[in-house]
Amino acid sequence: MKHQHPALAAKAVSVSFLETMPDEILIALVATQDKNAMHALFVRHNVRVFRFLTRLVGDAATAEDLVSEVFIEVWRHAGQFEARSKVSTWMLAIAHHKAAALRRRRRPGDQVDDSAIEALEDPADGPELAAQKKKRGTILRECLEQLSPAHREILDLIYYQERSIADVAQIVGVPQNTVKTRAFFARKRVAQFMAARGIEPAWL
Repeated sequence: MKHQHPALAAKAVSVSFLETMPDEILIALVATQDKNAMHALFVRHNVRVFRFLTRLVGDAATAEDLVSEVFIEVWRHAGQFEARSKVSTWMLAIAHHKAAALRRRRRPGDQVDDSAIEALEDPADGPELAAQKKKRGTILRECLEQLSPAHREILDLIYYQERSIADVAQIVGVPQNTVKTRAFFARKRVAQFMAARGIEPAWL
């Protein structure tokens, strides 16, 4: 007989204890409608999901709305998580679908809010470093905007989210070879764009 994990058998688990639990245990608890587990999962992952969505949709306010939608989806469908991937990969896949749906609804010509990237600056940076990062970030953003949304997303997942090719394939729902091809093309194009601006991307 399969035994239930002790954490799942507990009727009440403290938030501080939940914060030390693996994602797989938290999502199992969420499936039982455990609000404390949901809170712990949100605290652990909301910033990562927010930053991913911000770079996909282009403005912080919209990204915040989508973050809420993503975690509502997690709450409703936690019981359907089958552990075929990491919980964080599953969440980013949900975020990907939310952002893709939004892009389909948007009218051509909708503008990207430039303040979105600035909102992600590290407050610990000094004025000079922050200015350098902002300038480089502005140029990189302009280069990335020359790519299609699909190619931008691949680079985001690989370099910002530090996801493996297998994870990226799961998140965006394409074969691994397609991910590799898109990544190669995107890196090459961004390198060309930035070289034209006199900057060599350190992450290529």
